[in-house]
Amino acid sequence: MTIFVFVGALLLAMAMGIPIAFSLLASGVALMWHLDLFDPQILAQNLIGGADSFPLLAVPFFMLAGEIMNVGGLSRRIVDFALAVVGHVKGGLGYVTIMAGCLLSALSGSAVADAAALTALLLPMMTRAGHDKARAGGLIAATGVIGPVIPPSIGLVIFGVAANVSISKLFLAAIVPGLLIGGALWVTWAYLVRKEKIVPPPRKSGAEILQAARKALWALLLPVIILVGLRMGVFTPTEAAVVAAVYALFVSAVIYREITWAKLYAIFVAAAKTSAIVMFLIAAAMVSAWLITVADLPSKVVALLQPYMDNKILLMVAIMVLVMLVGTAMDMTPTILILTPVLMPVVNAAGIDPVYFGVMFIINNSIGLVTPPVGTVLNVVAGVGKMSMDDVTRGVVPFMLAQFAIMFAMVIFPWLVTGPAKFFYR
Repeated sequence: MTIFVFVGALLLAMAMGIPIAFSLLASGVALMWHLDLFDPQILAQNLIGGADSFPLLAVPFFMLAGEIMNVGGLSRRIVDFALAVVGHVKGGLGYVTIMAGCLLSALSGSAVADAAALTALLLPMMTRAGHDKARAGGLIAATGVIGPVIPPSIGLVIFGVAANVSISKLFLAAIVPGLLIGGALWVTWAYLVRKEKIVPPPRKSGAEILQAARKALWALLLPVIILVGLRMGVFTPTEAAVVAAVYALFVSAVIYREITWAKLYAIFVAAAKTSAIVMFLIAAAMVSAWLITVADLPSKVVALLQPYMDNKILLMVAIMVLVMLVGTAMDMTPTILILTPVLMPVVNAAGIDPVYFGVMFIINNSIGLVTPPVGTVLNVVAGVGKMSMDDVTRGVVPFMLAQFAIMFAMVIFPWLVTGPAKFFYR
């Protein structure tokens, strides 16, 4: 009955068109009434305490870094570098998209920011070259999914805080899985593009490639600085977010000189608005998380999954399927915040490595960004690329299936994640 009250109140509020943050508060209040614990003071304390977390400072700073990179020219130079390296081969613009997406993922950690930048820069080029616009848009949307996986990742930060798991270990463990997802997109694009009649850009000379690399060098140094700093213990993930924002601002304003005072004000306003939405959502979810713990919902979920507890792979498959279904109807951040306090006791009871689970959980939620009908990244690509939602959805299907295939391969063979992870953070 407790599970029914919580889930029923949440779904009813969402069905009424209430924003997800307020829907979470409504479900929390309903659960408080059911448990005879209603107290406005407790509600307010948990709401304020939910956002009062030092590690969560990484969220607004990474969002600020992403805004600066897109406006300050770092994203464009990354794309130009990828274009110079692989743009001349058949289907080269698709490989440029994947390569640039992986590099941008190591800069901003935001799927929406990466997808918007790639759509604006590459979709017109791919269309002019003769690629099917729906397929090109689908590839860009699927590439944007890599953003929350390859560190630095806002999703991993939120999961780390909600699950009390080392964010540094999550960052280092997600590097290889993110690259594997990029490899799956590469192979899928190569298969799909082989019959297309396209005109690739001319091959760049060695001098032009070196020039593109020189221009992109400052942008390419950022992920190196962050990952080496985390690995060597120079700074925490929260401090890494500040380093990313300050470094991006310095490069954009002093070296590339593409940011003016007027642009800087607009950048801060955009980052503040996005951060406010996410932080209020986190605060509202923490109210529900506290009530989930008080109502002992995790033990009830453990009881439901008891038949799978003796088989870690089967349990992970069941959890991944559940997250896939939730991801079709809910955005990434609320899914993380709602399911993490419910699933982590199950994971711990089954003896599954929480870092491994966290990476798999974020990968699944990331792919949920391109699964209709919600598909936040699909909406971004459709809006920026002036395409219909149906066309983008049709184009993304083969790439989405490839990503799910890689995800379940990592479920069946956990060492694909745990092996490289132990190498990076040992």
